[in-house]
Amino acid sequence: MTRRNKIILLVTTVLGGALALTAVRAHDAPRIATGFVAHTLCSAAFVSGLDPDQVYTETLEAMPGVGLISWAFAYRIDRDRRQVTTTLLGGGQSRAVYRQGFGCYLSHGGDEVDEASLPAETAEVARASLPEIAGPSVVTPATPQLGAALDRAFAEPDSPPFRHTKAIVVLKDGHVVAERYAPGYGIDTPILGYSATKSVISALVGILVRQGKLSLDAPAPVAAWQRADDPRHAITVDQLLRHTAGLAMGSSLQASLGSVLEPVNRMKYVERDMAAFAERSTLETPPGSAWNYHDGNYLILSRLIRDAVGGHAADVLRFARRELFDPLGMHGVTLEFDATGTPEGSGQMLASARDWARFGQLYLDDGVAGGKRILPEGWVDYSAAPTPNGWVGYGAGFWTNLGDSFGASYRIEHGWPRDAFMAKGTIGKYVIVIPSGHLVIVRMGTSPNWPPEADGAFALVSDVVAATRNGRVAAGNQN
Repeated sequence: MTRRNKIILLVTTVLGGALALTAVRAHDAPRIATGFVAHTLCSAAFVSGLDPDQVYTETLEAMPGVGLISWAFAYRIDRDRRQVTTTLLGGGQSRAVYRQGFGCYLSHGGDEVDEASLPAETAEVARASLPEIAGPSVVTPATPQLGAALDRAFAEPDSPPFRHTKAIVVLKDGHVVAERYAPGYGIDTPILGYSATKSVISALVGILVRQGKLSLDAPAPVAAWQRADDPRHAITVDQLLRHTAGLAMGSSLQASLGSVLEPVNRMKYVERDMAAFAERSTLETPPGSAWNYHDGNYLILSRLIRDAVGGHAADVLRFARRELFDPLGMHGVTLEFDATGTPEGSGQMLASARDWARFGQLYLDDGVAGGKRILPEGWVDYSAAPTPNGWVGYGAGFWTNLGDSFGASYRIEHGWPRDAFMAKGTIGKYVIVIPSGHLVIVRMGTSPNWPPEADGAFALVSDVVAATRNGRVAAGNQN
């Protein structure tokens, strides 16, 4: 038996045995895998303008176990039709399609939303309330110590796992004091934040709470849960934000070959209406009683946002731009949607590293930009407040070092300040807010999640905090 056939047999045996014990049907697994690849490469090619071959190699390299079957994928980039088609061992075909202004979505055949049926996106761009964080050129480090911190963050180890650092932006007192990009990336390159998107969805929920359109502690207005005898009727917006709703959808904490077995990934890569799938989920634990991080919570929140602002994808974009992106000067954001027009708020927003930094600055400034309150008073403290039993250190849409969780203690032991909190995406995406240092640190790369030190973010935070500890640091120089 050849090595290739042995691997096929191994993968088939492992997946087949595991799938027999899960709710995921065996024939879904290839489509989940190809759906992830197709969507990732579509966003890379048509939103970010990156080399899809490089993105493919580095992304799969960063996900444990996936490298075993990387040779089994085949993908085709159709630049004329702006779509990507992917297969696994010749089957499980998935197709991701790009739509101007809406990014990429996974197509599901004849029932997909036609581009012409979508409301036209707004062309209005409001004047930013947040002062400009830097000029038009890349900012060189303001001090040798900051330069050394970036040198260390971009350096690769002699052997795998590699970091593949792509962009770093450091804000001190609202100004960029250090910035660097990998070849192929620049100031305006939209970078997929994966689950850092959840923090943006949390912000949009906060805005709706400020406007009186959503309530944190009342039952979430999900139509499918409104029967008085439905135990899901008790689920609140707060519980969805904190991943304590109790829905039985598996976990979204790991990006690995095993992830194909999670029902939550059937939602993302097989289902046309992601939020509806999540809403149909049964309860695994009583609402509020246990912590379980999964993307279904944020797809339901995304549908609540869509319903509250008009019901269409373009309504969501208008709302997000008017209330959040434009006031912060985040003019290059692409928020992607599922085939029904619900934002894929669990992990599909792309923005430049500077735009991610602008988002972090809003939280450093207590939800105020240029004297205008964007988030409700107290929302930043609420977002960073730890969730009981959230062992990674999780608040309401943000990871947090507050509290006594394992994750918070681990980060603090490795040099992070106690008051730090962050928007975090899988395989190396960070928007870190450090109030005590007046710092926002953005680190974007394509790195393994394990071991935690592999992506260099721990060392980067420690280095930047040390380099900026002596008070104010002047803005860096423009290249």
